[in-house]
Amino acid sequence: MRHVVEKLEASRIREVANEGLGRTDVLKFWFGESDEVTPGFIRDAAVASLQAGETFYAHNLGLQELREALSTYTDRLHPGRGTGHWFDRLAVTSGGVNGLMLASQALVEAGDEVVVVTPAWPNLVAQPLIMGAKVCSVPLRVLSEGPRAGAWALDMDALLAAITPATRLLIVNAPNNPTGWTLSAAEQRTILAHCRRTGTWILADEVYERLYFAGDTPNGAAPSFLDVAEPDDRVIVTHSFSKSFLMTGWRLGWLVLPAALTAAVGKLIEYNTSCAPVFVQRAATVALQRGDEVTPALVAHLRSCRDTLVPALRAVPGVTLAEPLGGMYAFFRLQGQDDCLAVAKRLVREAGLGLAPGSAFSPEAAGWLRWCFASRDTGRLLQGVDRLRAWLASQPHPAG
Repeated sequence: MRHVVEKLEASRIREVANEGLGRTDVLKFWFGESDEVTPGFIRDAAVASLQAGETFYAHNLGLQELREALSTYTDRLHPGRGTGHWFDRLAVTSGGVNGLMLASQALVEAGDEVVVVTPAWPNLVAQPLIMGAKVCSVPLRVLSEGPRAGAWALDMDALLAAITPATRLLIVNAPNNPTGWTLSAAEQRTILAHCRRTGTWILADEVYERLYFAGDTPNGAAPSFLDVAEPDDRVIVTHSFSKSFLMTGWRLGWLVLPAALTAAVGKLIEYNTSCAPVFVQRAATVALQRGDEVTPALVAHLRSCRDTLVPALRAVPGVTLAEPLGGMYAFFRLQGQDDCLAVAKRLVREAGLGLAPGSAFSPEAAGWLRWCFASRDTGRLLQGVDRLRAWLASQPHPAG
């Protein structure tokens, strides 16, 4: 076994979830997914494909119909940026995580330097490590004053200083899991200009692009590197059907990349998964074609969930929390409760409340907890806050 693989940490989120195995009384907010099932018309498309006998291999890069639908979808979100050539820049992947891994395989060699903005979903750090890269983390900073106290923000000077001509790849996830932080278009332009000077590739994880609540963009989506980059820039953007289309278990995503890389990524797909299942791609095609029946209502509901949970959490003594601008998570700190992994496990056992520990996402997030607010019933969120408040009150030295 390679040493780097042996050293990989097991998921701390699943470690917490294991505390609640077999229990039906736990309110589960630990995983990054909604508790709503995939809409019926999307499931029906998969069933119809299976009934039609579509159980064979497909093109490495994805069905033509799906790539055409993705091209239309991308052009609608980022008009004028694709100059009619989105189709040639698309690769369908077996989930967003597979897309991220393919990008690392395509770009990173052993010994390369990779910079990652953290806190972040742990896969973003682990994948270049698996390839043998040297990974440098640039932490977001927590604002301590003003109306956004408790929010995480980018230290642009620190990031630009970390990206040198020796840096092969920058990985950035915005809107961010777990913090809810996102990049502005101005920040994206600054980062892109710097990476052009250093020759550094950018891998932008934008799976939460549509789950954006600031309302300050023409298309309602979060700022994207696709809005500022040229088609041949060293930029790869990863997307997924999981979040915006309620399709986490379907394992389907896509990459937008320079056209010169598309054929090579197709070869990598062959050696990783060969292709995504046809019936899943048929379902995704319908999801894109009828996306206005899913995503806008989902985003509106998630905004309602956020606006239910955040004020309730803020009212709990000892909680530090800022309203997230994007994503589906409230990321908060409990005063006096610094061992977030132990706290998360105790909350499962003693309060029936399932949250993710911040230490799962980076060392600087130790002491924080992530609460996925993508709940079909907002009442469950308030019930969870009640359980948290009661648990804190029962402690010998409660927060606050």
